[in-house]
Amino acid sequence: MEEFALIMRHEDGKKVASPEQMQAWMKQTMDWIGGIAAQNKFVSGTGLPFDGARVVHSNGVVTNGPFGEIKETIGGIIVVKADSFEEAVAFAKGSPVLQGEGNTMEVRKIAKGDGVH
Repeated sequence: MEEFALIMRHEDGKKVASPEQMQAWMKQTMDWIGGIAAQNKFVSGTGLPFDGARVVHSNGVVTNGPFGEIKETIGGIIVVKADSFEEAVAFAKGSPVLQGEGNTMEVRKIAKGDGVH
């Protein structure tokens, strides 16, 4: 069994949901993760707020950001165990994040020091 990162990408970080919308979305997300955990395939996860980040550039310069004004932001990540890429993609397809227009879920296999990238 392999591990995969499911990366939640929000197309427009400027759109702010109402508290009621956020509460409903969080419940849907917890239910989605609970379904994966019930299969003993949830490894870990965390949300990533749009503020309080820093970007370290290759030249050593550190800037504030990224900011919600950019076209796309990463809203969170979960790690799952799956028997195949297809199973990991199936988990991603169930994410409530996809309810947002233009939002995406990126699925990446996690390298385990075996040279597979």
